[in-house]
Amino acid sequence: MISLKKPVLLPALATALLLAATVGPCPARAQSAADEGQKLAFDRSKGNCLTCHEIKGGGMAGNVGPALTDIKKKYPNRADLVEIITDETKRNPLTVMPPFGRNHILTDKEIDAVVDYLQTL
Repeated sequence: MISLKKPVLLPALATALLLAATVGPCPARAQSAADEGQKLAFDRSKGNCLTCHEIKGGGMAGNVGPALTDIKKKYPNRADLVEIITDETKRNPLTVMPPFGRNHILTDKEIDAVVDYLQTL
């Protein structure tokens, strides 16, 4: 049994906890976020991406926006995708894409999940 009363073990325990907290997301968590992002993207009452975009695996896709393919290649900077989904009117005032973040259609967490999904396309 480890005794936390020994002063030598406290710094080691603190270091171990700090390292565990700073390690990046595990692949399972990233996949889970991508799965949630797909659900949001295909959900007609939330992300609703299929209304305007063709997406592999999605039905009844629209053609107002570009097909969502090779996203990581087209947008290597993840922050660009976040900004596009949050409020594309900042980059393109004439866009028909809804500002999902600005209008509180999606939360920041939901936008992150959609971006995680889009980066798998």
